[in-house]
Amino acid sequence: MKPGSRLKSTACDSEVVVIRYGSGTLTCGGAPMSEGGGDAAELDPAQAGGTVIGKRYVDAAGTVELLCVKPGKGTLALDGTALQLKEAKPLPASD
Repeated sequence: MKPGSRLKSTACDSEVVVIRYGSGTLTCGGAPMSEGGGDAAELDPAQAGGTVIGKRYVDAAGTVELLCVKPGKGTLALDGTALQLKEAKPLPASD
């Protein structure tokens, strides 16, 4: 998977663009994500945190970064660990 790839969830409406990718299995709503869509999968209630359009999601190590381009009900995860919203960097104070 390379930067710029568009991934679709098979469990909900979520779609993301890959900004950075190291390795591992990306899932949304408990089901694997794919570039071409795929067979519809059931949304796992434990993985139904939702995605927000325009937000970036990262793993704790910073090896994976995804940009949400279409919101959905599933939670984005890497190898079973939920991805976190990327926080904006604080701007320096200007006096």
